[in-house]
Amino acid sequence: MGAVVVGTTVEWYDFFVYATMAGLVFGQHFFGPATEGNDNLATIFSFLTVGISFLFRPLGAFLAGHYGDKIGRKPMLVITLLLMGVATFAIGLLPTYNGVEGDWFGGIGVAAPIALLFLRILQGISAGGEWGGAVLMATEGAPTKIRGRMGMFPQLGVPFGMLLASGMVALVTALTGDNFLVWGWRIPFLFSIVLVVIGFIVRHSVEESPVYKEIEERQQQASAPIATLFRKHGGTVILLALLFVGNNAAGYMTTGGYIQNYATKGLGMDVTFVMLAVLAAAAMWALVTYISGFITDKIGRKKMFFIGYGLQLITVWVLFAMVNTAQPALVLIGLLIYAIPLGIQYGPIATWFVESFPASVRFSGVSIGYALGAILGGAFAPTIAAWLMQSFNNVYAISTYLFIATLISLFAAWKLKDRTGIPLTHAFEETGMFETWKPGDPTKEEYEALGETVTDANWVADKR
Repeated sequence: MGAVVVGTTVEWYDFFVYATMAGLVFGQHFFGPATEGNDNLATIFSFLTVGISFLFRPLGAFLAGHYGDKIGRKPMLVITLLLMGVATFAIGLLPTYNGVEGDWFGGIGVAAPIALLFLRILQGISAGGEWGGAVLMATEGAPTKIRGRMGMFPQLGVPFGMLLASGMVALVTALTGDNFLVWGWRIPFLFSIVLVVIGFIVRHSVEESPVYKEIEERQQQASAPIATLFRKHGGTVILLALLFVGNNAAGYMTTGGYIQNYATKGLGMDVTFVMLAVLAAAAMWALVTYISGFITDKIGRKKMFFIGYGLQLITVWVLFAMVNTAQPALVLIGLLIYAIPLGIQYGPIATWFVESFPASVRFSGVSIGYALGAILGGAFAPTIAAWLMQSFNNVYAISTYLFIATLISLFAAWKLKDRTGIPLTHAFEETGMFETWKPGDPTKEEYEALGETVTDANWVADKR
């Protein structure tokens, strides 16, 4: 489990460092000259690069899902980690538009934002394939009774990545001072190479998922898993994508850099304090995510989402009301409160995704559903927030947008089947009972009637 958490943390550190710098640096250095000094427009363009990369997540999800269902979960985990690491390190070496006095890398004109966007696209492709492999490695071999807890661990990589990214940026801003905007911003990107080496060593040592081993031994890998997925489970993919919309849109107010940008440039707050407040919120997010993984094994996936999204309908108003005061204590409290429902949803979401698909197309279904949800929810959330603020000059316009996104996800949670505890083995898929199964089904007698075809399944041992 440590291999999954470490690797996921490294990947999301890379992803969030970019999003943070999009709010603090890239508008000025890469898009400012092209917008003739219009700071608002430069900020919107900068956040657009965050969003455009999400459009390439499905490509990463399709590739990782296809090959993850054909050649295994482990190889895709290693490949996505390396792709993210190389792209992030390269951003730290990238010249800016006009060059900055004191920065050794100079300027390359319009090629700078183009190169930045290309590297961000590589990050998007990597992120699209990363999550599916991580959650399958964590859950497919887990005992049924603690599957929600096991599925929670790769989720911790996201707030841990945010915590690490925020801590690194806060440290660099404090140490480099005025030089942060000159060359200090490069340090978090260059530091990522150390984390990638650590992540690679850890992930390379992890064993393949037992469910994929079972499929491989039976030589029953799907020849066209994505086509099969959409033919048989297309509706589930869409509902899972919608389930993720509210969490992703709300989460990307901080992970996407909008709050950092608004608090520092819009309200004039200290950059280091804001980054430390976001770091504290990430710690709260991680703590609640951890707790929710245990609770979901007791009450199921659907109830957790009703609780989380119900609270989020309130906190999307609380956050912006408190941030808008520009009072450090209130901003910190607002961010901590805001993180609670995010964690409640984030702990069980991986397991609900995994339990929604049979083994033969699971990697494809999980990865594509997640990637589509990220596009619909988080891709352009910071850009939309910046546009709403520019158009209405009122933070509650952003709260309204997030409120609507939350309602959409509540609807999806209501429509989705809760398959808490469903057997995940390929043997169970072969019984034909996947579509009709619901929590508590089948009975013990029906399990036993299946005989030798399921004697290797985890859930047999769990029922004893």
